[in-house]
Amino acid sequence: MRRNHRELVVWQQAVGLVERIYRTTEVIPSSERFGLTAQLRRAAVSVPANIAEGHARSGTRELLHFLSIAAGSLSELDTLIELGQRLGYLDDIEELRKALDDVSGMLMGLQASLRRRLTA
Repeated sequence: MRRNHRELVVWQQAVGLVERIYRTTEVIPSSERFGLTAQLRRAAVSVPANIAEGHARSGTRELLHFLSIAAGSLSELDTLIELGQRLGYLDDIEELRKALDDVSGMLMGLQASLRRRLTA
């Protein structure tokens, strides 16, 4: 039976975060299309992509590795959102930060659960 990453709530929420990032970055000036906009979108897409790839792997350690990469991408995304706000490109980022924090919390919880499984 094939494991389906689409059933993971953290993956679903991460995909929703990508949608928010794409909508939010539409207001960034076109001069930043290959700069900040591209980096924000790439970091956001990396989160559910790494969750899905890790979930498709054969072992818990591999999954943890890809979840760690996803967590790194979330930190990168947080930094890029901060830069976007400081540069005056992004306003009212509270909902975006809340979505990021929600995904981050779920990701940390899943990682902790998997680590406990490894040591049990």
